[in-house]
Amino acid sequence: MAELQVEAKYKTAGGKTAFSVMCALFPLWALIAPAALGYLIGSTFVHPEARTIVELVCTSFALIGTILIGLIGTAVSEDNRLFATKTGLSFPLYLLPRLNYRRNRNWSDLSGASLVSNGQQKTLTLSFLSGGFLSFNLANFDAKNIEELLLAIELWGQNCKRAPELVDYQQSLQAIGKDDHSAPGYTQMWEEELSRRFSATTFVPLEPDHVLQDGRLKIVRQLAFGGLSAIYLAQNRGTELVVLKEAVIPGNNDAEARAQAEKHLARESKLLGQLDHPNIAKVYDYFIEDGRHYLQMEYINGADLRQFVKQNGCPPLETTLQWSIVIADILKYLHGQDPPIIHKDLTPDNLVLCHDGRLVLIDFGASNQFISKATNTIVGKQSYIPPEQLRGKTVTQSDLYAFGGTMHYLLTGKDPKALQSSHPRSLNETVPESIDAIVARATAFEPEQRYQSAEEIGSALRESLAQLQVHHE
Repeated sequence: MAELQVEAKYKTAGGKTAFSVMCALFPLWALIAPAALGYLIGSTFVHPEARTIVELVCTSFALIGTILIGLIGTAVSEDNRLFATKTGLSFPLYLLPRLNYRRNRNWSDLSGASLVSNGQQKTLTLSFLSGGFLSFNLANFDAKNIEELLLAIELWGQNCKRAPELVDYQQSLQAIGKDDHSAPGYTQMWEEELSRRFSATTFVPLEPDHVLQDGRLKIVRQLAFGGLSAIYLAQNRGTELVVLKEAVIPGNNDAEARAQAEKHLARESKLLGQLDHPNIAKVYDYFIEDGRHYLQMEYINGADLRQFVKQNGCPPLETTLQWSIVIADILKYLHGQDPPIIHKDLTPDNLVLCHDGRLVLIDFGASNQFISKATNTIVGKQSYIPPEQLRGKTVTQSDLYAFGGTMHYLLTGKDPKALQSSHPRSLNETVPESIDAIVARATAFEPEQRYQSAEEIGSALRESLAQLQVHHE
């Protein structure tokens, strides 16, 4: 896949005028001046006595200067493109004086981005740690480029502090363009970059009957695998069924990164092993064998919520609310640990409905974060990853975003659109507006705009369930 690059044309009135002037003067500097210079040089060789040295030098410099001014002026006035790549920003030539003659700036140099509105005019201002700032009238960009440029700042400018006004404007663009499938928009670009960050590393999963831990564990079959990890159903001591989650660090990782990743996984695995909740699969053990890292977990027999919906359709609204309350309680328990445990991969695939009706969380973000740190990739399912997790700044509200996405799936049978606030009512008109509002707030773009705790969203869900039950009575 080609590297993601944003090319935004910035067409100011002054730039257009300058380019028009240079085009009008084209015959002068591109034809007449070179012809005159050639005639001057030729005639000087034929009649050297016709001009003095001073006249020859002055005339030559004037003609050469005209040609150079024409070339430079045309290049500068024609250069109206701003480029953004994963390495940094590149600005038009005419901005060099305001950039201390450093046309290219790394993302680490971008300290702030703000938006000032004056009537219909909106001005984007970029500030730099090395000094100076640039202001752009957004009306001078092609409309389709604005969203892409703001995406690049969001995606790569991890040290850039974006003003609330800019975030709100960015969200409004997203809302306007979310149904436009004719051009590569915000979500498509984000998904392209996210996909690019996954390492294409060869990984061969273990085959059935493979034994580990001196024969204590035997692989029964593969449950899932991809990228740098796999999940197996295994047999412990020939009797008990367990789940093994396997992760591999590529050999090209440096020793320090490997050591940090291993230390992190061991520490978080220990924390997970101490959890005791009826709706969370237990973590029994963590070990390393043949360079591969394993979490041994409780096996929960049942269908995950994705399988349930595919086989049975969306559950009744009351059932969805009851399950959602259970999920909220699970997150409340995890986030209440010291330190808080952030799941990082809450999706319908990781929630299993047991035969006794109990809903159980079967997977954790511990090994996912381990893989992420070890390989410099983002791990998780794209539709459920909040923007701050993409930036590597996961908070407890990140789980609430994924929780809202899971509710959207239960209510509609469809995954939510990546990096958008979800509105299940737009796909299923039977969803009450109050429930739609809960999902929308849980999946708000910025963490501070969401519910601030699992307990808060749980209270909202309990209130909605009570109202629904009263209505049915």
